[in-house]
Amino acid sequence: MSKKEIELFVPGRLCLFGEHSDWAGGHRRQNSDIEKGYVIVSPTNQGNYARVKKLDTPQFQFISKPLSESINMKMDLESLVKIAEGGGIFSYVAGVAQEIISSYDHFEGKGLLIENYKTDLPLKKGLSSSASICVLTAKAFNEVYGFKFTPKRIMELAYLGEIATPSRCGKMDQACAFDQPVLMTFDGDKMSVDKLEVGRELYFLIVDLKKGKDTKKILSDLNQGFPWPRNKLEENKHEYFKKNKKIVNDARERLKEGDAEFIGDLMNFSQYCFDKYLAIASPEELTAPVLHSVLSMEEIKSFIYGGKGVGSGGDGTAQLICKSKEDREKAKKILIEKRFECLDLDLKETKN
Repeated sequence: MSKKEIELFVPGRLCLFGEHSDWAGGHRRQNSDIEKGYVIVSPTNQGNYARVKKLDTPQFQFISKPLSESINMKMDLESLVKIAEGGGIFSYVAGVAQEIISSYDHFEGKGLLIENYKTDLPLKKGLSSSASICVLTAKAFNEVYGFKFTPKRIMELAYLGEIATPSRCGKMDQACAFDQPVLMTFDGDKMSVDKLEVGRELYFLIVDLKKGKDTKKILSDLNQGFPWPRNKLEENKHEYFKKNKKIVNDARERLKEGDAEFIGDLMNFSQYCFDKYLAIASPEELTAPVLHSVLSMEEIKSFIYGGKGVGSGGDGTAQLICKSKEDREKAKKILIEKRFECLDLDLKETKN
């Protein structure tokens, strides 16, 4: 590798607790009675690997070896905006690039090469694969041009870049800019990020339920009644986010203690509240029979402390917290035999 090249790795992200509270907390700009959004997000083991370097010509190049695709274009605002707004696999990187070059003027006839040589992060599984690419692009500019962006600023640039495309992600997705679990708080247009401590290593298993869900319908159904509830069903949605505040605060403390068993109990309770207060508002998508069959599976009960859904909910993905690394392998073997796909997630002990 040339001395001018820089190695980067950007993970995906998993929402451990607090799904949907990011957008709900945004409605506080109209109705302050809505609870703030509280979300605990962790980086994944899997992600995107890249080599990046400055070019001596005003070109923007992105090479995706996993997809066997590449783009090579002028690094000017008009060209990048056109690619971003057109959608497609390179819209995300173009969206971030146009946001950065429109905000900063450090380029002076120079360019950027990003060679994404490896990806082991699954697509469309609630692990923010698109956000990972956006953060990778922002980090590439940061490292090559020496901007000294904070992780929060990288998040902001990645978010603005992604919403410049036809995609409509939430700000939570860009938390993969951090290399440890974080607590994100959403209050109207304001967002804060706090790094979390982990008392001892914890072992999670991410399970692809192989069924699928309609995220757009889920979000459409759940947004009914915001910012103002009009009936009991919609009041229940608001009540869920009050429950979520306590769940997330408890989870924060138990992560600090490394208490896997209690975290498992919180995951079970979080799923119970999700089913009671939110799932009834979108029963076609959130009844989730496959998810609940996995969470109640007798064959794996002795290997896990608890589990819950991931992301918007439904029969997309499940997360389980396992009693040990060895127990995770045993649960994984059983689930794979039942034709599910599994990924490991390790929350490393915080080193002082």
